[in-house]
Amino acid sequence: MAGNKVEICGVDTSALPTLTHERMQQLLRQAHDGDMDARRELIQGNLRLVLSVIQRFSNRSESMDDLFQVGCIGLMKGLDNFDLNMNVRLSTYCVPMIIGEIRRYLRDNNSIRVSRSMRDTAYKALKARDALSTRFGREPSVAEIAKSMDAPETDVVLALEAIQDPVSLFDPVYQNGGDTIYVMDQVQDKRVSEEDWVRSLSISQALDRLQDREQKIIRQRYFQGRTQMEVADEIGISQAQVSRLEKAALKAMKKYI
Repeated sequence: MAGNKVEICGVDTSALPTLTHERMQQLLRQAHDGDMDARRELIQGNLRLVLSVIQRFSNRSESMDDLFQVGCIGLMKGLDNFDLNMNVRLSTYCVPMIIGEIRRYLRDNNSIRVSRSMRDTAYKALKARDALSTRFGREPSVAEIAKSMDAPETDVVLALEAIQDPVSLFDPVYQNGGDTIYVMDQVQDKRVSEEDWVRSLSISQALDRLQDREQKIIRQRYFQGRTQMEVADEIGISQAQVSRLEKAALKAMKKYI
């Protein structure tokens, strides 16, 4: 998705107007009184807010035009619900509304299905979070959101986690010139410790010190799970010989490791 697109949905973004604070207040009063011309001018004068928000989603495969239209819906909801008596800037109030609308659109178009009841809980939690953010002037905690919903805190956590967008292990998280760090570079596999890695490296080096036939026996016995009889048939020696060579090879490897 091109983040530097000039024309979106037929709108020349390079020529979007800006409104002074005084003009904004005047248009808000007129729009809330039912003046549709004032509402249109108010929307037009705040489209730059939508543009600034959709840049946050520029790494997704969604169409810039689609996100812009959805963001405009969030902007209109913010303008219609804005209370002039609140001690908060219009942009501070509208930006979360725009982000919320875009996130809802992305969730509803997600290929991963989440149950309706869990989505409803998540949407209520997001709505409660927005209301509490406006009231407190800060991001509310999960406990505060759950309390305002009269819902168990664990239900709120699970619902919010369920609607999060999936992340690819190959999504870039940082790029400096040609050096890109991906999500997979920052994910730790706790099943494999540093000691396991060192041990594996030592075993590999110990194997390299064995004769070819001994290497073949050890690889087939301990890496491929074959029996001594199967190894004997393939190499063309007796099972007793395989057993002796295996023991000698393990003893030599143990010394090295």
